[in-house]
Amino acid sequence: MPTQTLLIPTEDGRADAFAAHPDDGERHPGVLMYPDGFGIRPVPREMACELAGHGYYVLVPNVFYRHGPAPLIELPEHIGEEVRPAVFARLMPMIEAHSTERVLRDAEAYLQFLTTRPEVGAGPVAVTGYCIGGLLAMRTAAAHPDRVAAVAGFHGPVAADGPEGLHRLLSGLTAEVHLGHAESDLTPEALGELNRALDAAGVTYISEIYPGTVHGFTMSDTDAFDPSALQRHWDDLLPLLGRTLTGG
Repeated sequence: MPTQTLLIPTEDGRADAFAAHPDDGERHPGVLMYPDGFGIRPVPREMACELAGHGYYVLVPNVFYRHGPAPLIELPEHIGEEVRPAVFARLMPMIEAHSTERVLRDAEAYLQFLTTRPEVGAGPVAVTGYCIGGLLAMRTAAAHPDRVAAVAGFHGPVAADGPEGLHRLLSGLTAEVHLGHAESDLTPEALGELNRALDAAGVTYISEIYPGTVHGFTMSDTDAFDPSALQRHWDDLLPLLGRTLTGG
């Protein structure tokens, strides 16, 4: 599986990124994959390669590039509960500084870069994200309805801006949506509120809680990892991409 480390020009500098794509000389649909708050490391790279193996060009940006290239901080091979407080103490200032305005400026740059790659076919792209990346994916899709045909978020805080913010976010959305929530992140009541907002936005969507999961269930280098939930995530994500990007 060919992989590359790339630099993406943005209004605020150059964002380093990881990319993976099939080794067949053909052009493939593009997928912008936002990693979780821990950023680019072996696990998101492996997931990008897994997705690329199904026939996609996958671009994973370092969303916190303004603070330096990835890895921004030294991470252990396994991010257990005993180290999470110290890790997040260093990450939170970067997360809090990543305003909606920055997200949208960067999204424009990422999509422009992705859609002009020689390995990427013409047509719309998809955006997916994990944890904070799920929220970034939704913001990107809402801001670019003409470019993004599908958006997926897993254990992502998509309603983090409250009811009014959520309705503003969804008002620009046209992409087909899949949201896989951790049971520890969302109550059934909160899920109902979110899904009513999606109904009001008039989009095609699936938004559901993965039973028995905790925040971060897709990430195999954390204590939250749930192998069956990770597989369910692939079982949900791949058909979404097939329907919207390849007509499968």
